Amino acid sequence: MEKKVISCAFNIDTACVEAKYADGSMISIDCILVEAEVARNIFESNELEWLVNNVPIEYVNLLLHGDVREYLRNVTEYHPFEN
Repeated sequence: MEKKVISCAFNIDTACVEAKYADGSMISIDCILVEAEVARNIFESNELEWLVNNVPIEYVNLLLHGDVREYLRNVTEYHPFEN
């Protein structure tokens, strides 16, 4: 049975997302390690940073129950530099 996240916030001091569940348990996810593991470029890093800063619960649910690489393939917009 999937636990329900009741609160979630990014802690800028630790660079971690901290989530609290309805049963009182908590987890802390190191965002720097996540980016190092799954982001292949600056565009994907930016997408992960946007999620963690704007919708941290969705970020946590994606990491724990989704396919992060597939998500990044589908939503990341690449804007190459023009000369």
